[in-house]
Amino acid sequence: MDMGSHGGEGTGCKISMLWNWNTVDACFLSSSWHIPSEGAFAATCIGVVLMVVILEFLRRVGKEYDALILRQFKRHIAAQARAASKEDKNTPTTCCGPPEPEEATPNRPQVVTFRASPLQQLVRCVIHAVTFGLAYIVMLLAMYFNGYIIISIVIGAGIGKFLCDWMVHRVVIGADEAGAKVDGIEDPTVCCG
Repeated sequence: MDMGSHGGEGTGCKISMLWNWNTVDACFLSSSWHIPSEGAFAATCIGVVLMVVILEFLRRVGKEYDALILRQFKRHIAAQARAASKEDKNTPTTCCGPPEPEEATPNRPQVVTFRASPLQQLVRCVIHAVTFGLAYIVMLLAMYFNGYIIISIVIGAGIGKFLCDWMVHRVVIGADEAGAKVDGIEDPTVCCG
């Protein structure tokens, strides 16, 4: 369905709400994103691929930032636990309270709750907002049902996943099953366990 001419000198935008393969005179998001030639359409497709790669990069940045602030917190808690154990080596105490009762088990894991600081949360929110906004623009581009644009989105998602979300995972070999830990507590010196 042609939505009519939006330009002044006889140049019209071909906007179809059905599956289409329009190239020249296609418009995306606004009449100012008008495609006057096949070269401009090729540049648009390349731009869409890059936009989706950037989207995948921003998703990775969000994950990495979360992991960074969690590692910083774990190091901070481990340092506090080491300092507390050096102060009172002879007295059975926890780093967070009074001496333990005699019947308490010394190897019992304790859970320490982490809450991001306001600055850390602000950075997380900005990363999320930019990622969300870019994802919304990609979704709006897909709603034009242009086959070339949708193929460009899929190619960009594949390239972005390949480049920005390479799976790396640390596997511990030889650990006993009794050493199963609460998720998020990997260091034996974490307060207070």
